[in-house]
Amino acid sequence: MGDIRGFMKYPRNYVKKEDVAQRLKHYNEFLQIVPLEELRTQGARCMDCGIPFCHTGCPLGNIIPDWNDLVYRDQWREAIDRLHATNNFPEFTGRVCPAPCETACVLGINEDPVSIKQIEMAIADRAFDEGWIVPEPPNVRTGKSVAVVGSGPAGLAAAQQLNRAGHQVTVVDSADRPGGLLMYGIPDFKLEKSRVWRRIDQMRAEGIEFRTSANVGVDVSVDELREKYDALLLTGGSTQGRDLKIPGRELGGIHFAMEFLPQQNKINQGDSVEDQILATDKDVIVIGGGDTGSDCTGTSNRQRCRSLTQFELFPAPPDVGQFPRASQRPAGTPWPYWPIIFRTSTSHEEGCQREFSIETKEFLADDGGHVRGLRTVNIEWTKGDNGRPVPKEIPDTEKIWPAQLVLLAMGFVGPEKQGAIEQLGLELDPRGNVKCNEEYMSSVPGVFAAGDMRRGQSLVVWAIHEGREAARSVDKYLMGVSHLPSVNAGDFAWK
Repeated sequence: MGDIRGFMKYPRNYVKKEDVAQRLKHYNEFLQIVPLEELRTQGARCMDCGIPFCHTGCPLGNIIPDWNDLVYRDQWREAIDRLHATNNFPEFTGRVCPAPCETACVLGINEDPVSIKQIEMAIADRAFDEGWIVPEPPNVRTGKSVAVVGSGPAGLAAAQQLNRAGHQVTVVDSADRPGGLLMYGIPDFKLEKSRVWRRIDQMRAEGIEFRTSANVGVDVSVDELREKYDALLLTGGSTQGRDLKIPGRELGGIHFAMEFLPQQNKINQGDSVEDQILATDKDVIVIGGGDTGSDCTGTSNRQRCRSLTQFELFPAPPDVGQFPRASQRPAGTPWPYWPIIFRTSTSHEEGCQREFSIETKEFLADDGGHVRGLRTVNIEWTKGDNGRPVPKEIPDTEKIWPAQLVLLAMGFVGPEKQGAIEQLGLELDPRGNVKCNEEYMSSVPGVFAAGDMRRGQSLVVWAIHEGREAARSVDKYLMGVSHLPSVNAGDFAWK
């Protein structure tokens, strides 16, 4: 810890953003990077807090105080090494992770927390700019081979770890480009795809093979993979969107968010998309108030929609600012837990009417079988007989909303069952995810699962954590012992 009074001397510096009117003209990232000297000052705000509770918020076990201090000391090369020790892709997490580490920061009890996410992103970006991030192929090959099915953050992290352990790794994905949700889910204005390609190129140079447009269980036989490879790791994600089965669901113009978002990502990369779903000059309603819904709003505004409304079934949480003090937090989520509070994303800032405690009852049709509007009611939440909240319609609150495009962004209910899961006969847990033991192995020996496919819909940091931990288990299965690092095994104890 270089400046023991840094947290007292320096205020938090909030990242600056391009003006809304300007950023709506393009799909590029719009955060304005803070100068390196200012980031050193921000690193000085990290306290000698004894027990760094930021670790409780980070599934990766990122050694946050160490690289904050290294940035303060202007030791950026050492900082990226410390960051890579626990996180394969800090340039992704520094952009799209909601930073639960910051809400667990000890300084956040009564001040604005340390700018952990901003510093993490800057470390990764500078490391690429300086040429410090280079391919790291293994010195020795083990003679073992692994197929990783799915190329999202869990699959990529697992593939890189397994390859560096010396195994021959092939990543198989049904999409035409690798990257999973990093490539075809997260909009470019949050994560430019050149950053994903940069990592793919690094991994290819390390000896990892990528096989795209190959849907395992459909285009590629599961038996073929099991015969060719010594182990199989499934990281296909939680891809089944939660549906809204109400009258009128069959109408045209009602789409899942993950039908809408990937198309614009393809366009941004120069592809042509036949019959693209567009929000242009339409009244758009997004059903679902989470991050995916927010991504739909940002994309719809860039497509120049006529009006934009986002529905949320639950009540609006308390509006106590971005970083509430411990005394301001809701009773159910005290410090250092992730607080349930009202949050405004950058996409919301760009223009969006938000409605809470609202339930859609019916989709209304025009004369051509296309959606023209929605019928809704307001609801209130009461405690049911089992103590859990239940919705109750409020009389005389029915309303008709015009809509020519409706986007369903209500979360995901598990992985696709047809294909690999069905053909392998994998056992599922009560939530419909692939059931695994503590070593990430499924009910079929030699077949492992990780990421959202195993734990359900979650954050990018959890996906990378799962990929790294599963890689260690696969390595141990193949070799009898593994020297890959593991947070679960306590390999990153802070001394």
